[in-house]
Amino acid sequence: MSAESKTVLKLVEKYSFLLLGAILASVGLEIFLVPNNIIDGGIVGISIILSHLTKLPLGAFIFVLNLPFLFLGYKQIGKTFVLSTLFSVIALALGVTVLHPIPGITKDVLLASVFGGIILGIGVGLIIRYGGSLDGTEIVAIILDKRTGFSIGEVVLFFNIFILSGAGVVFGWDKAMYSLIAYFIAFKVIDITVEGLDESKAVIIISDRPEEIAEVLMARLGRGVTMLQGKGAYTGMFKGVLYSVVTRLEIAKLKSIVAEIDPQAFVTFSDVHEVMGGRFKKRAIH
Repeated sequence: MSAESKTVLKLVEKYSFLLLGAILASVGLEIFLVPNNIIDGGIVGISIILSHLTKLPLGAFIFVLNLPFLFLGYKQIGKTFVLSTLFSVIALALGVTVLHPIPGITKDVLLASVFGGIILGIGVGLIIRYGGSLDGTEIVAIILDKRTGFSIGEVVLFFNIFILSGAGVVFGWDKAMYSLIAYFIAFKVIDITVEGLDESKAVIIISDRPEEIAEVLMARLGRGVTMLQGKGAYTGMFKGVLYSVVTRLEIAKLKSIVAEIDPQAFVTFSDVHEVMGGRFKKRAIH
């Protein structure tokens, strides 16, 4: 297959998943959240409030309110991201417009919050995983992250505090609290969708028997191990330091191996969001 054909296939795959994500987000909004006056954060949340107050189409607000941020993103972030985001926003605006006449599945506000949050989270997660976004406030957050001391998460949280407060004024504070439940569920599901269920962990092992541990880990787990040398600041003694990356399901087995060989070994684990190269399973970058 030629390089040009591969590029076309990657683009088809990318925009297919962006479209699927927008469709799922539309279902989460129009079939679960909006009929029960539950909002999402960001521009979508503002759009839901304005649509309720003016009786104008939700899709129109989603599209129009995102345009200034897309222009800003084109100038500050880059063409590829903005095109992916524009496609996703248009697909979402059309999706909520098509689905609006369909009545919500449930009037139980808690069920709507939970299932709406899950479906919305999967949709938004797919869009983020394939290089797009549905929320102009994230573009502002990315720009402010580069220019100020505030992180992207802090900026988005700041916006959403005001948006959810607005939901409390318009729909009542009980609906605002249900909106917070839906937002939290969607937030966690987005993480799972973007990072995957096979969460990876980085492990550091400090031991007096590093060669033996490394040999067994490579043989029984099939993972690459990097061997370093460290020196204890208090004792002044040199010790072996091993570094490796394993999946969440391999942690228990690794602990067992280390305990068998060197019960006194010092072991730490930390989250890894992405792994490339080496002997670890690769994940495609979009």
